[in-house]
Amino acid sequence: MTLDQVAIGEEARITKVGGEGELRCRLLDMGLIPRTAVRVQKVAPMGDPIEIQLRGYELTLRKEDAAKIEVEK
Repeated sequence: MTLDQVAIGEEARITKVGGEGELRCRLLDMGLIPRTAVRVQKVAPMGDPIEIQLRGYELTLRKEDAAKIEVEK
């Protein structure tokens, strides 16, 4: 399952961060590293972007980027 498939209000744990090059480095720099717990807070009316909470702060991601992050509930 990927992060963009998690429902609002649900928690999941990151298992793998995909992407290549600068995108992957940017995701890791933002704290999206394996074994980190995340909670989906909001989803925009058109479904993109999504807001997640992790490590005590909120982060907004494009759905395309969230699809590169594998999670488990």
